[in-house]
Amino acid sequence: MNEMNGRSDRTNYVYVLLTDTGTLFTRLIKGFTGAPYNHASLVMDEKLENVYSFGRKQASNPLNGGFVKEDVYKGTFRHFPETRCKLLRLAVTDEQRANLESLISEFEQKSELYSYNLIGLLGVMVEMDIKPAHSYFCSQFVAETLRSSGVPLWERPSTLVTPNDFLVHDHFESIFEGYLYDYPLLERHRLGRVLKPYQAAFRMARNAVS
Repeated sequence: MNEMNGRSDRTNYVYVLLTDTGTLFTRLIKGFTGAPYNHASLVMDEKLENVYSFGRKQASNPLNGGFVKEDVYKGTFRHFPETRCKLLRLAVTDEQRANLESLISEFEQKSELYSYNLIGLLGVMVEMDIKPAHSYFCSQFVAETLRSSGVPLWERPSTLVTPNDFLVHDHFESIFEGYLYDYPLLERHRLGRVLKPYQAAFRMARNAVS
């Protein structure tokens, strides 16, 4: 703590996790966008313990979507162990971070009110701002939550923000890119059941090209 001005000298960071699970739905989106990643999540810590987005509530049902706290160890990602990702870091003030935490708490408390803004994805393709009440898609949620917390990154509506827009924005610093389960700050012992089939698949792929 700086005793002269009473302010903390520690920089606050939040993160945006961009992912590509390789599912049929994400391949369809990639076919339209041509971008390397098609899902965006807001992350509050570098260990990926607090990850939030709009997406599948159940891994087996892509049509049941809404606000989710994503668990990289036990959630949907566990079903897609070859998920590729890019983790971006963004510096924020104490006030902005507090605002983000407050907004996320509201989403958690009222999670049953929210649905996935599927029609909004169509709006992105034709550049139309389509925002049904209490309805978001992933990058819209991340952009709007940051905007509402005092971190405006774009002048256009959040409904027109795509995952690739985070990738190319100069306010973000890239700190990791590769397979999600290769991220070095994950707790390896918690990944044990996931890594075995992932490692086996990796070995098979490597042998196929060797």
